[in-house]
Amino acid sequence: MECLKRRKGRGWGLESRVWGQRAGGSSAKANFSWLPAVVASLPAVVVIGVVMGGMSASGSAKTSLVSESPGVGDQRSGAGSPDSRSQTPAPALAPLDDWPQFRGNRRLTGVSPTTVPSTLKVLWSYEVGDAVESSAAIAGDQVFIGGATGELIALGLADGKRRWAYKTTKPIGESSPAVANGLVFVGDLGGILHAVRASDGTAAWTFKTDGEIKSSPVPLGDRVLIGSYDGSLYCLSAKDGTLLWTLKTENYVHGTPAADDAAAYLAGCDEVFRAVRLSDGRPLYTQPIGAYTGASVALDQRRAYFGTFNNEVMALDLQSRKVIWRYTHPERQFPFYSSAAVADGKVVLGGRDKMVHALDAKTGKAVWTFTTRARVDSSPAVAGGRVYIGSNDGRLYVLDLATGKMVWEYETTSPITASPAVARGKVVVSTADGRVICFG
Repeated sequence: MECLKRRKGRGWGLESRVWGQRAGGSSAKANFSWLPAVVASLPAVVVIGVVMGGMSASGSAKTSLVSESPGVGDQRSGAGSPDSRSQTPAPALAPLDDWPQFRGNRRLTGVSPTTVPSTLKVLWSYEVGDAVESSAAIAGDQVFIGGATGELIALGLADGKRRWAYKTTKPIGESSPAVANGLVFVGDLGGILHAVRASDGTAAWTFKTDGEIKSSPVPLGDRVLIGSYDGSLYCLSAKDGTLLWTLKTENYVHGTPAADDAAAYLAGCDEVFRAVRLSDGRPLYTQPIGAYTGASVALDQRRAYFGTFNNEVMALDLQSRKVIWRYTHPERQFPFYSSAAVADGKVVLGGRDKMVHALDAKTGKAVWTFTTRARVDSSPAVAGGRVYIGSNDGRLYVLDLATGKMVWEYETTSPITASPAVARGKVVVSTADGRVICFG
């Protein structure tokens, strides 16, 4: 399931994912962002696609501190600003060659500074044992992945050998692990956010929500954000899971919030784009967008980009708070579930029209498109002028960022809906049948 949308007077509407469809129809100030190319002090806002119902510092969600006990192909080459006085302490910067969370960084840009070999080969693969929708995180010499087996697994980046496995209460769906300050965070379909020690897989703490968690956690220094299908966005202490604030909404929080130094931004199931102050959860502004969104927002310094289920991609100016362009393919009208990557003046994302789209970030005009053999729900990663993206046709594609020309592809045995993680010269991607593959 994806984003369930509540329409007033018309009940719930459902968009569901078709796994096997091959020919388908077709998240205190700091002066630096995670990426070395971005040097700025920006408002810290979280973007979340939900309807505001109110804020609360209490509720039925509960935190539990846990003692230190273990938890249980074919390859081819092809041709208004937030009040600065209320800002939270600056988040610690991630190592420049890690991929510590969904989309690689808190702005969800999908960009890695690493250098990937021009010709890839399979270095190792690991069988999880069940479906994997969750995207991998790479931190140091470890890969972290969650699966429908109900396990968070740590693998060696160099050899793919299992280091440890932590048992969650329910299967892990689309929620992707995030790593910060020695902890790995991940949500499960039972509505629990788990904080696990990266060194040995022992539980640090858990936090219970009242709905499934498909959103991915976003660590921000001493706190962590997580959305839930109970309609809330939570801000917790990263150290012990203490609830700091709650943003109550009227719909599922499906997407992952994107954040700068002061706020979080999100566009989601309620057809509203929101900016929320990180320090206290205070709403900064909302902007109706006219369509619900299963994708997460990507931020550059001034704009937010995201696709919608109204078959369009949008850019919203964070200063004027206005939608500045909308893109719709002139012939193929299908939803966009893939989250965008933003690099070199381009916005790149997959569509359910079986295509990868690259748009001019300033104007929204198409720069190029690339056609796969099935819908593209996987979100792209960009490194070294190349785009890495999976498709439901079971292939990992490598495309030239400037032209869209296919550089390389690898065919697996199952759809790829998870997004590639790119770090330390390697590309890690998971398949719907539970295989984790590392290329380098």
